[in-house]
Amino acid sequence: MALVLLEDVKKYYTLGGQEIRALDGIDLRIDEGEFVAIIGPSGSGKSTLMHLLGCLDTPTSGSMQICGHDLSHATSDQLSIVRNREIGFVFQSFNLLPRLNVVENVEVPLIYSGMGARKRREKAEAVVKRVGLETRMKNRPTQLSGGQCQRVAIARALVNDPRILFGDEPTGNLDSHTGELILHMFTELQDAGRTVVLVTHDPEVAAVTHRVIEIRDGRILREYDPRTTPAKA
Repeated sequence: MALVLLEDVKKYYTLGGQEIRALDGIDLRIDEGEFVAIIGPSGSGKSTLMHLLGCLDTPTSGSMQICGHDLSHATSDQLSIVRNREIGFVFQSFNLLPRLNVVENVEVPLIYSGMGARKRREKAEAVVKRVGLETRMKNRPTQLSGGQCQRVAIARALVNDPRILFGDEPTGNLDSHTGELILHMFTELQDAGRTVVLVTHDPEVAAVTHRVIEIRDGRILREYDPRTTPAKA
């Protein structure tokens, strides 16, 4: 089943009176259970594509369906509903709230979904245990290592049981060993049936996925399986 289906998607911006073609005709399908990397240099359009796939924006033209919802001309409220119910985000900079402890940070998406306080706390604690931080539940982000902060971010992304998990440079602020551990977590999530999409410029991150989509100048340059095809043609 296709969770992501883009057809001739274009996204243009006007900057200083000049039209910027961030995306210039993207056709893309991502099926349930896939493990995908989106790569490309700065200015290639991969961040803009991530914003569309993550229901943070709509295309200038073309068709965009996410998890069965036609969002080609969605309002901000419609995008917000799909984003909260269907999508989990893991960011390079973690984006944790410094005044909240681990469990409280993980609870945040559940607050927006309207879940009651008791059930919310139970669900958040269960996911925190799942990522191996049961002894750190009452710690704040400043009391955690970078790898632990990213585990909290993954727990927060999973707490609403999203159909798609997005990672935006999820190992960018981590040392190589910790980065490998985080990538292993994404691999385990995909093995369990989760759809995982990583946006990265790092070929070592892309190499752990099953399909790489390379973006250049707002277009898909090529797609390949990194397990059988070298990163450089």
